[in-house]
Amino acid sequence: MEILTNLGLSVLFGIVGILIMAIGYVIFDKMIPLDFNKELEKGNLSVGVLIAGLLIGIAIIVSRVVAA
Repeated sequence: MEILTNLGLSVLFGIVGILIMAIGYVIFDKMIPLDFNKELEKGNLSVGVLIAGLLIGIAIIVSRVVAA
């Protein structure tokens, strides 16, 4: 029974983490006056690296919060 509880909590924290990352991306997208999707469609590699770094940074923060 404890295994199922831990599995459920892991799934819940995973979903919460993904939601927080999505919200962080939306906030960042609203703050910066640049259309990231258009730039990615054009193949702008630097925007892809920027978004990857942003998501990794948010993921590190979320993982610390969830682990606490």
